[in-house]
Amino acid sequence: MLTVSDLKKTFNLQSLFEKINFSINPGERIGLIGPNGSGKTTLLRIIAGEEQADAGIIHKPVDLRLGYLPQGRTFDVHSSLREVIGRASGDPEVLEAELSSAANALAAMPQDETLIERYDDLLQRIQRANPARTEQILTELGLNLVDPDLPVGVLSGGQQTRLALALVLLGDPQLLLLDEPTNHLDIEMLNWLEDWLAHIASGVLIISHDRTFLDHVVTRILELDPASRSLRAYEGNYSDYLEQRRTEVRKQWDEYRDQQLEVRRMKADISRVKAQAAYTEKIMSTTRLSGREFRNSKDFYKGLAKKVAKKAKSREKRLEQYVESDERVEKPEQHKALYFEFQNTAHLGNSVLQLEELSVGFPDKLLLRDLNLQIQAGQRIVLSGANGCGKTTLLRTVAGSLAPLAGRVLLGSSVHLGTMAQDLSNLDARQTAVETLQPYFANQTETRHYLATYLLAGDEVLKPVDLLSYGQRARLELALLIARGCNLLLLDEPINHLDIPSRTQFEQALDAFEGAILAVVHDRYFIERFAQEVWLVEGQGIRRL
Repeated sequence: MLTVSDLKKTFNLQSLFEKINFSINPGERIGLIGPNGSGKTTLLRIIAGEEQADAGIIHKPVDLRLGYLPQGRTFDVHSSLREVIGRASGDPEVLEAELSSAANALAAMPQDETLIERYDDLLQRIQRANPARTEQILTELGLNLVDPDLPVGVLSGGQQTRLALALVLLGDPQLLLLDEPTNHLDIEMLNWLEDWLAHIASGVLIISHDRTFLDHVVTRILELDPASRSLRAYEGNYSDYLEQRRTEVRKQWDEYRDQQLEVRRMKADISRVKAQAAYTEKIMSTTRLSGREFRNSKDFYKGLAKKVAKKAKSREKRLEQYVESDERVEKPEQHKALYFEFQNTAHLGNSVLQLEELSVGFPDKLLLRDLNLQIQAGQRIVLSGANGCGKTTLLRTVAGSLAPLAGRVLLGSSVHLGTMAQDLSNLDARQTAVETLQPYFANQTETRHYLATYLLAGDEVLKPVDLLSYGQRARLELALLIARGCNLLLLDEPINHLDIPSRTQFEQALDAFEGAILAVVHDRYFIERFAQEVWLVEGQGIRRL
């Protein structure tokens, strides 16, 4: 279906990846993983034709129908759901007229390859524009329950992800390129997507940091390694990959240690031979003979010293060849990871947050009503429910950015509230990372040192926020929360843009956090490890699990 050969891409004069080789077959579901910044999105964009490679070839059929779901959903926020779907599915009457015109042209020139391709393309588009098929896709994605005249800009993050998926599916793709398709999807929708991907005949290449999703869906893992700028392939799902990778690393460590022992042995041997040469020269210089006997002795020791020195030089050359040969084993890479340390958090009283007869929503739309809930010091609570049910609205109401429709929110007297928005909108896009954190530190040196613990260093910290990657922005917002010393965190999809190692570090950091947390999360692996209690939105109420 598609083959990638010797692909290479550079960015800012530095190699992002090189000699990338793999293929995708019909029905194959491949997970593409690697740290943020390793080039995963760039690779997908190159395959999708959105970006050019510096070298290499992508072999694919000319008529391959390719569906690309980018990481950042791009919609005209003022267009209605009906208008966006209509533009993607096509107007059947317009398409029928174009088909009739193409048929007439083809009758006059039946051998014209361009006209034949145009006619076939229109036939396929008419089939895909079938209103019944469009309605089926919208129903499966739960978009049939959304008011079609709503501007897409007011849809929740999960609903916008569903819409982006619908636009891809309407094209009936033979090859799917999905860049973090699970972001913002609720658990019900995640289960649907997993089931749907398991039964389609299309080939699929997926970038995802959702460990449970990768375990349930993919049949092969491709890992982009930024250190070697290469791609490694592993059969099976994510758990299979982890086991294979652990075995590889153990073997590499064993081989590296054996190599280092051999290098030390060879160096010790060279030192011994050099010492022998030096001793020989010393004997020659201290020998007290005269005449012919002296000349013979001197010539003997001189010749012996040369032989020993030559022997040492030969062994040094052999060592140099050994450490520079293709058989050399590199020290296993110990990747940097995020280091979180929650400091200076004020002590919390027993009651941190209390909701009394609280109703939230908008003047023309009530989402949740009559909520009576409490969060106590140290609690970790996950807020779960369908996309659009009011989870984000509740967080915004608790944070004070939305007024309650009724009831009240009571915060403890020592609460220092910190919020992380789903769209990372708390950050000023015009500021640099240094400028964002500077108010919390004595000088720029301290600020940069702190940012480095979040893997934000070098020129990255001097870029405007809107030029940073999604993962970099997420790390910056986490750094900001921690620098502020917050002791009650309201987190709206906090790990969406973190790679898998960083997700693990974030989970470990929350274990050390002494404050309280209310988080909207759909990552099932994270929920199982993190949540002490789940608040499930049902109808217009919340049930505690």
